[in-house]
Amino acid sequence: MSFDILAIGGAHIDRRGRLFGETKPGASNPGQWFEEVGGGVFNAACNLSRLGHRVRLIAPRGGDPAGQAVTEAAQRAGLDDCPVVFLDRATPSYTAIIERDGNLVIALADMALYDIFSARRLRARSTRDSLDAAGHVLCDANLPGATITALADETSARGIDLSAIAISPAKVLRFREALPRIDHLFLNVAEAESLTGKTAVRPEDWPTLLRLAGLRGGSVTSGGRVAIAFDETSAAAIEPSPVAEIADVTGAGDAFAAGFLKARLAGGDLCEALRQAAATASITLASRHATEENLTPQRLETQLALVPRARFLP
Repeated sequence: MSFDILAIGGAHIDRRGRLFGETKPGASNPGQWFEEVGGGVFNAACNLSRLGHRVRLIAPRGGDPAGQAVTEAAQRAGLDDCPVVFLDRATPSYTAIIERDGNLVIALADMALYDIFSARRLRARSTRDSLDAAGHVLCDANLPGATITALADETSARGIDLSAIAISPAKVLRFREALPRIDHLFLNVAEAESLTGKTAVRPEDWPTLLRLAGLRGGSVTSGGRVAIAFDETSAAAIEPSPVAEIADVTGAGDAFAAGFLKARLAGGDLCEALRQAAATASITLASRHATEENLTPQRLETQLALVPRARFLP
């Protein structure tokens, strides 16, 4: 199978407890558990596949039923799955409590397996062949910092663009050494603040702050408020339309990344990429799944009619 995007990073079990009523800390709260396969790179890869891209997935997992569930989910999404299986380890998991309005209360990430996906794994013949064949590489901060840096070195040497998903304020720091070789880093405000050690007075200040940190291009989202994107020569902003009813915020940032990359890989400018990113994220916010199984290019086009214009920043 040929492919145009190589996705390397997290693919694990997402467990989410949805509360039925108002959150009562320190007490038993009625609700319901829901489980599916997720992970930053996995979610983005599934969305990109459903939007028409050929995607190969390289993701570490354990030799357990959860690992098999990841494999089956990747196949259903049409991914070319090339797992790195550690037979004696448990597949990572993410367990979250979600409020009735879809927002996160608290989460626990059991991700120890990813720490042993060392830089030397990139030297495996199958991984080298995948890198040689890739038109674009997407990774996330579930990988160790040294592995991310080595991956950035490999893509830079091959002249391949590298995009990345920040995952969390703590994990985004793993990108520090690789920032000059990352073409686009997807962050939210908390992750951008962690990476730069700065707080933007205005959203429009983020391109300057992140460039000073060494980043060539990136985007910063802030929930339903203004989102910013920039590259080496320009910057743009969009204020997304409100989502009528948020089912679950899980996966929205990964969907934003997928929509943005779809537009950029097709030659779209920053404004068009922001519009497609906002549209893909809004589709996901309205779904109880971290990736919307019924996402199609046609549905994205329909959603785009509801998305306002983006604007270039001076």
